[in-house]
Amino acid sequence: MILRNSKLFLDSKKVIPSGVNSPVRYFEPYPFFTKKSDGAYIWDEEKKKYIDFCNGYGALLLGHRRKEIIQAVSKQLTLGTLYCTPTQSEIELSNLIIDNFQSIDKIRLVNTGGEATMTAIRLARGYTKKKKIIKFEGCYHGAHDSVLVKAGSGSAHYGISVSDGGLDEVSKNTLVVQYNNAEEFEKTIKKNKDIAGVIIEPILANMGLILPENNFLSDIRKITKENNIPLIFDEVVTGFRVSSGGAQKHFGIKPDITTLGKALGNGFTIAAVGGKKEIMDMLSPEGRVYQASTFAGNPVSVSAAISSIKTINKIKNKLYSKLEKYNLQFTRALDDMATDMNIPHQINSTASMFQIFFTNKPIVDYPSSKNADAKKFQKIFHALLKQGIFIAPSQFEVVFFSDAHNRTDLNKALDAYHVALKSVKN
Repeated sequence: MILRNSKLFLDSKKVIPSGVNSPVRYFEPYPFFTKKSDGAYIWDEEKKKYIDFCNGYGALLLGHRRKEIIQAVSKQLTLGTLYCTPTQSEIELSNLIIDNFQSIDKIRLVNTGGEATMTAIRLARGYTKKKKIIKFEGCYHGAHDSVLVKAGSGSAHYGISVSDGGLDEVSKNTLVVQYNNAEEFEKTIKKNKDIAGVIIEPILANMGLILPENNFLSDIRKITKENNIPLIFDEVVTGFRVSSGGAQKHFGIKPDITTLGKALGNGFTIAAVGGKKEIMDMLSPEGRVYQASTFAGNPVSVSAAISSIKTINKIKNKLYSKLEKYNLQFTRALDDMATDMNIPHQINSTASMFQIFFTNKPIVDYPSSKNADAKKFQKIFHALLKQGIFIAPSQFEVVFFSDAHNRTDLNKALDAYHVALKSVKN
């Protein structure tokens, strides 16, 4: 008897390349197909229930089908889905974002994180009239040519350093520097006088989880200011998740341009690029940096984002402290388990996210992350999945907590990790 998930995957491969619409969704022998979700849980087509710690790769800070957001979207659906004209709600959302992010004077709404980073880079080039962009090894900024060079996420998982089909003429203008290496960054700046901008994940969440070392981000900010180079913080993952003002609020650093996504819409398709007035005013139609999209600022996603931010702002004093406490207690228990079993490991964690790596050496950059034992991670992933715990299927992603998780969910997950760790015990 062929199981339903298996049959669906066979059907999917006939009409969808590799059977999935994003590479990170695939895992061997085939991914499960989700039927529905609610709160901290998802159910597959075989009616199996999972506690979801993938959380839309960080998007679902408030959990699946959050009541306030569903109500706001349902109300908007009675009024229409797409106008392609300006709406008052776009102004309301823009003001909400600006109120939360002190570095942002103006904001342009887009649809995806990749579209936001692409626009941010184009803005930096238009503003400086220069060509080269500096990115950091292992940081993932979307699947477009300028940044798909030594990127993280699915690109790292499948060992694709530079994608086929990408143009050398484009990638040659992308300089890649090691994360957590301010000295190499400064040397690269000195060697190149044609730097249009620097883009970085302030917390690297697409190479597993890698945290900035002491003074690294402040050094990057200092060097970019000294050289009049726009600094782009890609906060598609960290925006609203690390704090209501993102990683930049957490670290006390103001970038020139910020990209947002994921938790901004809590499951709805929306992203944004914002920054200093003089840079943002370069955008068309009044400026000469062109950007456009039919679905940008669509009222359904905007209503979701407004509700999401309002909900976060209302509960933020309890929300972030609760999730941080969950994370701390969970990772300490996980560390104790692995230590007791004599399993070489490292756990990187912050705010509401963590990742475990199977290695003796600290994970501080792309090479150290790549050198961790990914085969052991895959064993852990499959062992967790059997027990109804869903985390992202790649070592180069992150485990996320949401407001929908409770202590019972965490205890079940810890029990599952205990069983899973036994599968990699030497």
